[in-house]
Amino acid sequence: MSNTFLEIEPEYSRYNTSKFVVVPCPHETSTSYGKGTKNGPQAILNASYNIENFDEELKFETYKKAGIHTMTPCSAGRLPSTINKILKDKKTPIVLGGEHSITPYAVEAVFSNFPKLSVLQFDAHADLRDKYHGNKNSHACAMRRTLEICPVVQVGIRNISPEEYEFAQKSGQINNMHFANQLESVEKAIAQLSEYVYITFDVDAFDSSVMPSTGTPEPGGFFWYEVLNILKLVAKNKKVVAADFVELMPIKGFSAPDFTVAKLIYKLMGYLSR
Repeated sequence: MSNTFLEIEPEYSRYNTSKFVVVPCPHETSTSYGKGTKNGPQAILNASYNIENFDEELKFETYKKAGIHTMTPCSAGRLPSTINKILKDKKTPIVLGGEHSITPYAVEAVFSNFPKLSVLQFDAHADLRDKYHGNKNSHACAMRRTLEICPVVQVGIRNISPEEYEFAQKSGQINNMHFANQLESVEKAIAQLSEYVYITFDVDAFDSSVMPSTGTPEPGGFFWYEVLNILKLVAKNKKVVAADFVELMPIKGFSAPDFTVAKLIYKLMGYLSR
């Protein structure tokens, strides 16, 4: 069992000298189909141990270039204060969920430091319900709550309820919603983002053939290089100040999806270190 991302040597994982701070947040209270997202952070850390630290695309070892510190697990309620400290220390928080309901907690803290913030949401689902099963803080309401803080640009959407669609039309959010079968211009989506960007990546944004380890898998999603292309463009054209990766539901004995998420996180760190 790994307690740190990559299990790198202390020289490159001290808080004071690290650019990235990994924050495990095993929060799960409202999952509505498959359950087990509370095990996501540990599965990602375990899988990260097997990542080749040299990035063949970027031609450097990201952890040596930037430094990666891993904190002890944090509750959703403590996320705002934890992230606020990380940002005050001029570092980039990377939150490991847990379910998607943690995102508004994190965005709240980031927005207080970067008022010109917008959120880039990778997701199969719109997550724009006002309430779900009577709960306004459900994972199905994560972006509705986030929109109360700052603008959100959504990519990969391919599952939306009538209530969410009506809200998106009336609020104008429909203009920032890019359905999976209509994402003709990645550049257009990126242009809708403000200068400072928070990335929230629900792993069900991936096609279900790539990512079966999630509570609500959906066919018709992104593949590996499509996601990397978007992340590269965002990292090049915007200032990514924080990110979260949520909704991984590990399947016992099947570690490939866990490794996919861990490597995706390391790729993002690399793009942000160029």
